[in-house]
Amino acid sequence: MNVSAQIKQPILQEMELFEKKFYASMSSNVALLNSITYYIVNRKGKQMRPMFVFLTAKMLADGVINERTYRGASVIELIHTATLVHDDVVDDSNRRRGFFSINALWKNKIAVLVGDFLLSKGLLLSIDHGDFDLLQIISVAVREMSEGELLQIEKARRLDITEEIYYEIIRKKTATLIASCCALGAKSVCDDEHKVAQMRKFGELIGMAFQIKDDLFDYTDAAIGKPTGIDIKEQKMTLPLIHVLNTCSAKEKAWLINSIKNHNKDKKRVKEVIAFVIQNQGLQFAQKRMIGFQQEALALLQQFPDSTYKEALILMVNYVIERKI
Repeated sequence: MNVSAQIKQPILQEMELFEKKFYASMSSNVALLNSITYYIVNRKGKQMRPMFVFLTAKMLADGVINERTYRGASVIELIHTATLVHDDVVDDSNRRRGFFSINALWKNKIAVLVGDFLLSKGLLLSIDHGDFDLLQIISVAVREMSEGELLQIEKARRLDITEEIYYEIIRKKTATLIASCCALGAKSVCDDEHKVAQMRKFGELIGMAFQIKDDLFDYTDAAIGKPTGIDIKEQKMTLPLIHVLNTCSAKEKAWLINSIKNHNKDKKRVKEVIAFVIQNQGLQFAQKRMIGFQQEALALLQQFPDSTYKEALILMVNYVIERKI
């Protein structure tokens, strides 16, 4: 059994039922919308986010969850999908997980409207059932994700990101959504604010480790057979690069910044930047930070009683930093 299947094992029934409920939550009277949402549902990814919701809820409630947990998972997935559809428009991206993106098949105008529709469906699913506590958790995530993206754009123009600002960007851009999944799962079954806060922190730590792992893929050839340098081409400031920029000489820094700003389409120059970052311990530094976040997340989990759900969450934490893609 592969790791993904092992993680899913204790929540197999819940995930199957969730898929039906999730599809139902997207229904509309507009035929065009229904064919697009059918396309979305049939091209789902690893479904990490709903898995976090169910595993957290079941760990805290001795395996007994309720309709609120399913609604929480659906809201997260609706809103997450909305942000992905909008992201593809913003990035002018034609592919998503190996399939055509919505904007590639139905054009930008329809993609933006579909994103808005999914967002409103998520909000209404919570409001119609009085889940205002769950809605508050997810609304904070949406706000932070937008702020994180904009903060990254603002800072990328000047290439002057410190390590602290980088953590702030990835906390908002990536970690806040996983934090919300864990907080939502907890809140759907338990009123203990301390436990909800603990699980929120747990999700945030995993999100931070997850993003640093993504940064490392740009420099290592494990995932696709060769270092891609895509982040460099897009002038994205990643942790290995930030560390090297902050520790190299003024002359080297000027060469790096010039390379990223003015020569980021030059394959040979991008390769030189990758080699320089590797040579100057950028990857080791990022790896160390990633493991730090992972260890903190595992330490947080130790406070909860042993169960198959806790085991699956431990597997999930390890999978995040050991994944190959």
